[in-house]
Amino acid sequence: MITLKSKREIEGMQHSGAILAGAHLMLRDKLHVGMDTWKIEQSVDQYIQDHDAIASEKGVDGYKYATCISINDEVAHATPRKGLKLKNHDVVKVDFCVSWHGYQSDSAWTYVVGDSTPEIDKLLAVTHKALYLGIEQAQVGNRVGDIGHAIEEYVETKHHMGDVRELIGHGIGPSVHEAPDIYHYGMPHQGLRLKAGMVITIEPMVNAGGSWEIDTKIVPETGWEYYLSGDRSLSAQFEHTLAITNDGPKILTSQDPIGDKKYLL
Repeated sequence: MITLKSKREIEGMQHSGAILAGAHLMLRDKLHVGMDTWKIEQSVDQYIQDHDAIASEKGVDGYKYATCISINDEVAHATPRKGLKLKNHDVVKVDFCVSWHGYQSDSAWTYVVGDSTPEIDKLLAVTHKALYLGIEQAQVGNRVGDIGHAIEEYVETKHHMGDVRELIGHGIGPSVHEAPDIYHYGMPHQGLRLKAGMVITIEPMVNAGGSWEIDTKIVPETGWEYYLSGDRSLSAQFEHTLAITNDGPKILTSQDPIGDKKYLL
């Protein structure tokens, strides 16, 4: 069932999203060569608690952590790992959810540790642009396929990178994952029609090597599944939570009030 959110609910989710965005902004200044991924987990979890909120990824499908931390060819859902140190050129995806008094938000961001490279710069630029092309299509009356088509055309047709298909965006609030499913590929004018009051995530994952396929890996100790790019190329992800409104899509997890001005409530 798809729930349409009221103005009050969207404002609550915006407050949740501001906390989440603040945690990401905190990470920008904190990540460095030699940092343990467990320190990322601790820093994010503490930041969320300090802002009167809860890391709502904990407990979902038995997950024990506040964050998912996926590095280089890890596409998504990898865990923070004690003793795993960040290296120069690492491409680090940090994904987490926040619940503020029951109002949910979800956002992932990709960071480069130490020095970047032209390949990494291009991957991140394409993935970030793909997110915003998808957001621009999240208009009342458009369909889910319009979002996916805009992303697929930009990532695959224009830049010949891999647009991951098996992992998708979703509705959100009051649960972390709700209907509808938001695909990052598809045909224009196809699929569910978007309505005012829907709150969704758009979260393209892009593999630099050109293949959209992914492989599943399992953590032996816990049985937890995470994903690698099928061709073992670098992978990036950017994700926002946004509300569909009669005034256009409104980003609830913005880190950039100037660049995102047209998308803010």
